[in-house]
Amino acid sequence: MTEPARPGEYEVVASEPVYEGRVITLVRDTVAMPGGATSVREVVRHPGAVAVVALDDDGNVVLLRQYRHPVGGYLWELPAGLRDEDGEAPLETAKRELAEEVTLAAERWSLLTTTYSTPGFCDELVLIYLAEGLSRVVSPEGFTVEHEELDMEIQRVPLDDAVQRVFDGDIRNSAAVIGLLAAAQYRASPRRLRPVDAT
Repeated sequence: MTEPARPGEYEVVASEPVYEGRVITLVRDTVAMPGGATSVREVVRHPGAVAVVALDDDGNVVLLRQYRHPVGGYLWELPAGLRDEDGEAPLETAKRELAEEVTLAAERWSLLTTTYSTPGFCDELVLIYLAEGLSRVVSPEGFTVEHEELDMEIQRVPLDDAVQRVFDGDIRNSAAVIGLLAAAQYRASPRRLRPVDAT
């Protein structure tokens, strides 16, 4: 949960759209600072995303190797996707992405954690789920694999090995790092989790 600012502090006094794209919008906000000054902040507005730690009965986690243009190379990631379907609940987005990217469904779902990916300039909130009791499904009707997904590699690796790959620097995607470490901690010492439909 985000702690709100005190009344009269950090309020937006002006907002100017700079760019509107397919996924993101960039705005220039003028913000009232404590003490009476103002400051300009460029903010990327993002629809949010989900990521899934898909853990099978043998303790293996599903990882994807996908090309990411902004970093100019491949990253190992969790099944994940944008919350870009109007009216779709985050859990339903997670279920859809798991089916689309790795043709899996899960019997049990838990909300592991939520994270702001880059809060210094972007409002993207990522909800990270744990999916257990995996089974194969067919690709959802109407879904077409395209672009970077045509080149994706899918692996199942022991969760402990995936965690070591985080420390080795082999896994650098932030949602994957957070999700894998959270899943490992939860399995080692179960914690109270929020309701699966929380945000």
